[in-house]
Amino acid sequence: MDTLQFLADGLATAFQWHNLMFAFIGVLIGTAVGVLPGIGPMSGVALLIPVTASITGGLAPEAAATSSIILLAGVYYGAMYGGSTTSILLNTPGESSSVVTTLDGYQMAKQGRAGAALSISAIGSFAAGLFSVIMLIVLAEPLSNVAIKFGPADYFSLMLFGLCAVSGLAGKSITKALIMTVLGLLLSTIGMDTVSGVARFTFGIPLLYSGLEFLTVAVGLFALGEVFKTILENEYSSGKIAKIGRVTPTKQDLKDSAGPIARGSVLGFFVGILPGGGATLASFFSYILEKKISKNPESFGKGNIAGVAAPESANNGASGGAMIPLLALGIPGSGTTAILMGAFIMYNIQPGPLLFEEHPQVAWGLIASMLIGNLILLILNMPLVKVFAKIIQTPPKYLIPIIIAISIFGVYAVQAQIFDLMLLLGCGVAGFLLVRNDYPLAPIVLGLVLGPMIENNMRRALTTSNGDFMIFLQKPLSLVFLIIAALWIIVPILLKKRGKEVVVNEEG
Repeated sequence: MDTLQFLADGLATAFQWHNLMFAFIGVLIGTAVGVLPGIGPMSGVALLIPVTASITGGLAPEAAATSSIILLAGVYYGAMYGGSTTSILLNTPGESSSVVTTLDGYQMAKQGRAGAALSISAIGSFAAGLFSVIMLIVLAEPLSNVAIKFGPADYFSLMLFGLCAVSGLAGKSITKALIMTVLGLLLSTIGMDTVSGVARFTFGIPLLYSGLEFLTVAVGLFALGEVFKTILENEYSSGKIAKIGRVTPTKQDLKDSAGPIARGSVLGFFVGILPGGGATLASFFSYILEKKISKNPESFGKGNIAGVAAPESANNGASGGAMIPLLALGIPGSGTTAILMGAFIMYNIQPGPLLFEEHPQVAWGLIASMLIGNLILLILNMPLVKVFAKIIQTPPKYLIPIIIAISIFGVYAVQAQIFDLMLLLGCGVAGFLLVRNDYPLAPIVLGLVLGPMIENNMRRALTTSNGDFMIFLQKPLSLVFLIIAALWIIVPILLKKRGKEVVVNEEG
């Protein structure tokens, strides 16, 4: 009964005119971000954090946080919708979780069925979004009630598991991903030590006493890094866009895709809950599953509608599933949820077990807005498919200056420090060089966000045990998390040693 009451309060918050507007703007920008090849949800969310902070400046702190998070979450799951458009029409994934959609989506487009492929991906995304929000309502609060009983040692091990999970499945090389995770953790130690008050790695620069501004690092790495990559490597889609015919799917299309949509939604949601799982992994798994159980697997890769419906449902289900560890446990399972967590912390709201108790307006307002946002996306995407297809043709000479301007003004507006602009530029160059050499960026952000909390919980645990590190092995829950974390890193390495192909997740 309590849950229904909280949900009703959340819907009341989400239906406030300004929150409806934020949800609409979020999903609209998200779809555009997904459609534009290369930008992706991580860059989109990072870029818009300072913008939302400026827009919501006049609201009360709690209301400002709710509205901002509603908009940013809208960008996240909206980007999952938009990514399919370029995959189907151009054979170019809008972001990594749409790679699998290109296999059958583009073949359907070549057969003159682009409209059916796009509408089925929108319907599948809506069904998965709806399922994941219902599961979020059912699971989030009970899970946070369990997590309240966690001690500092359990929390330390859980966060370590979150780091290992994302590192173990990020990028092409586990070694490079672990290097990036450690780099993120090292960057998080810059600033004043909260316990002893000693300045660490500040080199006598007073501006560094408060640590590196998370927002500046995220916008630099993702948004500016992408700009440098596009300018220096001339990375633009110049392919011919397939013609969109009839948009509404036939009865046979709906019949053929109903099963794949249902299976993709469930599979995607549960893969999304796993830290490090992510939408890319979910879409791969669902495609492999459909091919395995299909009566004619040889039709996959030749325009089978199940090859569009399943991965598109799975990547949306995963984005909803990823919200559960973020909201209930305070553990971001991917790069994008790590950036969302950074946004929560900017508003002095700590995601985790106490979120539903201390900030019910924010938690339930966000969950309710996801219900509304998914409906808005379906209404937007079906009739406006042809309009979004035109976004793909936006000339780079207009797009790049807009991204640079938003990055610079957004970062400067938060701190009003020239140092932050220099850091932004440095992170942009670093982001470009790292991506060019196949170093994943998501683990850096995760290390930067989780670093202070890992350190804090480790110190609290060691204080209670008088400095005995065995406390992490003596607590049963902590031991379980540490074993799973170790397996998450070791199993992929062993599989690679045996020559098995390991599907990796490069999404955030």
